[in-house]
Amino acid sequence: MPNYKELYQERLCTAVEGIKLVRDGDCLVVPTGVGEPPALLTALSEHRREYHDVKIYQILPLRKFGYIDPETVDHVRHVAFFLGGATRAGGQQGWIDYIPSYFSEMPRLFEDGLFSVDTVFTLASPMDEHGYFSISLATDYTLAAISKAKTVVLEVNPNVPFANGNCLVHISQVSAIVEDNTPLTEVGLPKIGPIQEAIGKYVADLIDNGSTIQIGFGAIPDAVVMQLTHKHDLGIHTEMVGDGILTLIESGAVTNQSKNYLPGKFVATFALGTKRLYDFMHRNPQLEMHPVDYTNDPFLAGQNDNLITINASVQVDFLGQCCSESMGSTPYSGTGGQSDFVRAANRSKGGKSFIVLPSTAKDGKISRIVPTLTPGSAVTTSKNDVNYVVTEYGVAQLRGKSAKQRTQALIAIAHPDFREELMEAAKKMNLL
Repeated sequence: MPNYKELYQERLCTAVEGIKLVRDGDCLVVPTGVGEPPALLTALSEHRREYHDVKIYQILPLRKFGYIDPETVDHVRHVAFFLGGATRAGGQQGWIDYIPSYFSEMPRLFEDGLFSVDTVFTLASPMDEHGYFSISLATDYTLAAISKAKTVVLEVNPNVPFANGNCLVHISQVSAIVEDNTPLTEVGLPKIGPIQEAIGKYVADLIDNGSTIQIGFGAIPDAVVMQLTHKHDLGIHTEMVGDGILTLIESGAVTNQSKNYLPGKFVATFALGTKRLYDFMHRNPQLEMHPVDYTNDPFLAGQNDNLITINASVQVDFLGQCCSESMGSTPYSGTGGQSDFVRAANRSKGGKSFIVLPSTAKDGKISRIVPTLTPGSAVTTSKNDVNYVVTEYGVAQLRGKSAKQRTQALIAIAHPDFREELMEAAKKMNLL
């Protein structure tokens, strides 16, 4: 039997030694959010001017590392699958590249060679006695990238939970190991105001006991969660596990016993929460972390009966087209998993997908329900897929409805200050 401890010691190096495995022209893949390795990315940032034409692919960075710098993009350039606070300005200004894609399809794009990968940097748990590390915080597309990469560098941190599921990397796959004990990035629950609370109540009232839940990130999805603690026998099949879901579990609302697909288990592909969540994940037999082509595949997720999916949007037009990732032609975030789970809910027996948004923006000056999307807007969820749209003024159920019926339903949940204006626009479009 191989001596895994000896292999570990042979691969052990400093962060600076680890980044030297990156070559000019390499495509470097980094996982989602909390899974990004801070010691390695800090070292790469400090030495970025020593490289040429290195590209870092990632869906959502949480920290603005030094390499995210317009002055050094010829050395190291960020390539985003989803824009967040650290990268949004660069994506809007054009010095960060943006690649649209469904979250569920990203592993396949690596496997088919449509996304290049030379090197992978990722956080990992300490190694177990069988030579395995868990990349529990962000399994997402990282396993697929590892399978194609020439070089894999793990940043081993004792704070990373060792989770169950298809989220393990064997030491035989690893080129180098860097040790670090920096506390993990923590993201608490967003602030919930009266508008978010009102939307959350409308959605919660339509969720039956025994449903299986997917919840996106944001104040409104979490407002829904806070109003589900009195429910019974809920299940979880989601892309992101956060403190909101943990609250549901601790309240006793989640048992996973009514799930017909993976009963007794809740599954996710990445974690975004606090130390309380990360501690809960460690060797928890209830939880499985899987790649995103498993968690988000509409066919697989849709095998859950009564699947409820809850995701936020920016703007919805009379046909039901949802723009959830741009402000007109200005990029803001990305497609992520919204379309994946809307389609999964449509496949699910008894499934319901909810698109949630406040009725207005800019302190009530702009309606988010509009006749047509702002020119240049990215359509995240199509008119053919959308089901329920919810604002603080009510619920519009669109699936199976005509364009006129959709228009009437959406105007009814628009802010009262804009309804007359919207009705006049609908008449000009021959929709009323």
